[in-house]
Amino acid sequence: MILTKGLAAIGVAVAVAGAPAWTGAQAADDGQDTIARVEAYLDSVRHEPGRLGEFVADLPKGTDLHTHLSGAVPTGYLLSSAMRDGLCFDTASLAASAPPCGDGQRPVRDAATDPRLADDIVRAWSMRGFTPGKESGHDHFFSAFGRFGAATSHKGEMLAILASRAAAQREFTLEVMLSRQSGAVQELVKKVGGDTSDLAGLRDRLLADGAMAGIVKAARADADTDIAQMRKELRCDGEDADPGCTLPLRFLLQVTRTAPPEVVFAQMLLGFELAKADERYVGVNLVAPEDDPVALRDYRLHMRMLDHLRGLYPEAHISLHAGELTPGLAPDADLKFHVREAVKTGHAERVGHGAGIRGEDDPAGLMADMAREHVLVEIALTSNCQILQVCGDGHPFMEYRRAGVPVALVTDDAGIEHTDLAGEYLRAITQYGLRYADLKTLARTALDHSFLQGGSLWRAPDDHTPVPECAGSPLGGDPAPSCLAVLKKSPKASAEWRQEAAFTAFEDRYDG
Repeated sequence: MILTKGLAAIGVAVAVAGAPAWTGAQAADDGQDTIARVEAYLDSVRHEPGRLGEFVADLPKGTDLHTHLSGAVPTGYLLSSAMRDGLCFDTASLAASAPPCGDGQRPVRDAATDPRLADDIVRAWSMRGFTPGKESGHDHFFSAFGRFGAATSHKGEMLAILASRAAAQREFTLEVMLSRQSGAVQELVKKVGGDTSDLAGLRDRLLADGAMAGIVKAARADADTDIAQMRKELRCDGEDADPGCTLPLRFLLQVTRTAPPEVVFAQMLLGFELAKADERYVGVNLVAPEDDPVALRDYRLHMRMLDHLRGLYPEAHISLHAGELTPGLAPDADLKFHVREAVKTGHAERVGHGAGIRGEDDPAGLMADMAREHVLVEIALTSNCQILQVCGDGHPFMEYRRAGVPVALVTDDAGIEHTDLAGEYLRAITQYGLRYADLKTLARTALDHSFLQGGSLWRAPDDHTPVPECAGSPLGGDPAPSCLAVLKKSPKASAEWRQEAAFTAFEDRYDG
């Protein structure tokens, strides 16, 4: 294994000694033959859980485009964190809270010597062992955030868990949704007042006198603190650094769609201002139940807010939860337009979930538009099954693929749902019979639709043909000078090149 000078510049190690002369035409032929042989291996292990699991574990997976920090960490970590912080829990709801413990409360530390209590708390804080009954999966899932919220204060540790897991799962960048400075934003709105009938005026008031700039500065300092703690946890400055240290880390600011409209706008504005000021923050996403009465009432208003801000902040990206709805959760009228409005008015570059696409007006036409405009859908198979009971053939995953809409597999809240990205790939293979070529496309598509800065390795969206500068170099191998210049200039293209190197190694292992 040799790290050439060019590859060292982008952190890729590949075997090059004694390699034969390479040509693009030869690579195309050999690539198809290799894919066919890996396909044959996959077919041979489809019904052998152990070997199939090993195959999926080794598979490069691009990145997880939809992960909420608080819901992504294992519930066991949250329980340990609550014990360490001396938190209390309500004996009826099992919700954690700050000490001292009052009537009807006990220390969470009691769970350290009471396995049954520990199991009860984990079940209340996650989907483990959940069976719908009086409480639906939807209600149990969303109520969990309120139960464990007090245990999520150590964001640097949580980021370390996610980064280490992402690297171990063969991901090549980490993009995390989180909240910042929510209290400060609310105080600012109280000070300046809120009139969402005049969005330009409201923005001016929020930006006046440097108040929003101060919140931006505080949010950037929060990132500094959290990343420093993450690096400490991962031993990034030591000889035994965790592989997670190498992953580019980016944040999407969460905007709570159930808040008063003026607060929603202020949170959006913070996210856009952060994207302008700090490359670690790349955009915004709306969170909280899409079917909440306030979220339903204000849905079109929220899209207009995004429409207003989008033109003022071209560097900011937008990914939106939309179509996380089913009949029974929302009135029929709301099932007809949420995804369309997210794409057409809210400028969503990616749609989270999209499980309710069949209820949209003219779903085929909408999917055709999404395919043409390269709007990706973040497919959360486990989450949609647990929360919405949209599972298997009832899920529109394959309809999106047939329509040419770019899709990527995501976890949503891996800790609450007791899944991971490997589990999502495994579910897709077993439920939908995906081939190796499909898996490779999913991984490439996920990474290419990340909000990591820089131009793509690929010449056009969802066309996995390299840019001309890299067309004469073996993908993931030693790049020609023209290609190296592209990779050094673009964090995204560099990450994609590293994934191609990983695919080469993967295919060498499973090539017949």
